[in-house]
Amino acid sequence: MTAALRLAATPRTTVTLLDGGAQAYPRMLRAIGRARRAIHLEVYAFTAAGVGGQFVAALAAAARRGVAVRVELDGWGSVKDGRAIAATLTAAGCAVRIYHRLRALLRGRFGRNHRKLLVIDGRDAFIGGINIGDENLDGVAARGWADVAVELRGPAVARLARRLRHQAPGQGEAGVRIWLSGLGGGRRLRARYLAAIEGARRRIDLAHGYFLPDPGVVRALIAAAARGVRVRLLLAGVTDVPLARLATRRLHHRLLTAGVAIHEWRASVLHAKLATIDDAVLLIGSFNLDPFSLVNREALVEIADPQAVAQAARWLDGHIAQAPPITAAGAATRWQRWLLGPLGALVDYAATALGRLVSVRRHRRRRRPARRPRGRRRSA
Repeated sequence: MTAALRLAATPRTTVTLLDGGAQAYPRMLRAIGRARRAIHLEVYAFTAAGVGGQFVAALAAAARRGVAVRVELDGWGSVKDGRAIAATLTAAGCAVRIYHRLRALLRGRFGRNHRKLLVIDGRDAFIGGINIGDENLDGVAARGWADVAVELRGPAVARLARRLRHQAPGQGEAGVRIWLSGLGGGRRLRARYLAAIEGARRRIDLAHGYFLPDPGVVRALIAAAARGVRVRLLLAGVTDVPLARLATRRLHHRLLTAGVAIHEWRASVLHAKLATIDDAVLLIGSFNLDPFSLVNREALVEIADPQAVAQAARWLDGHIAQAPPITAAGAATRWQRWLLGPLGALVDYAATALGRLVSVRRHRRRRRPARRPRGRRRSA
């Protein structure tokens, strides 16, 4: 692992790019240990063993010394250890919520809290794709998952903290913008990706562990390649969700024949979600270009700073150099066309249909007018 890279995103908010759990976890734990007023943690997958135990101990110690600690876990991602972690933290004085337990599926509420963010005293924030678990650390026989996060320090964090408290965040700055989506609100985050891709003039480098983009995003990538933009995708060669990779591979031939370069990371699970556009924009967070992120609770950081983009580009260059390229011929084999392609299309269709169903159900629920009490007239 290389040393953490300190970046000046703007004169006001600073950014540190963190490569995997080996860099992120020690800094997160130190920030928790320094907390004096408030800690807000939202994480999709939180395991109790290993490094997860260190986080439980640090959060409990913070609560015992008087820090207001709020933790939100996802009922899907933390299904194994979520209740045990919640019980331990609650006993220490933390406010813990398990977001949408599994029984919520019976009510049509499939959306998850997929965010990975930690905010300390309105001063430090960690946002990215890294969950809390030993899979993000190098082991004796296995390399840790390829993932990234950013540490933010400055006014952008204060605005985020106010928003998480449901207060007016105040005026933002151009250099660092933090986007949060609620259930069914992911299209605003998708719009940030689409605007960046459509505005690219020289380079687009994108790494996503779960890459099932809708036709509009696919067309934007193809159009960028057609106007001479170098487009490179770093995708998962090893994954914890095999069906997602199957659906992704059905897009390979179309993208490759349009001039998009595709590399598969096979050294470990690819879990990162980031993109660099020219020397102008870095997008990083928990948001995937897939149907599920459109309906989940997600976080995305948009950084407009050449130095930050250059540092993230070095992470991408290093991983792309170690990832074998996919060729158009390899993506057009009979096996791919006759079996993997149709199976991938079926997975993609099912994921998209489910995402639309959840989004429509929530949209209708929000727009349903309140019932008028019987026997009363509505005021004019």
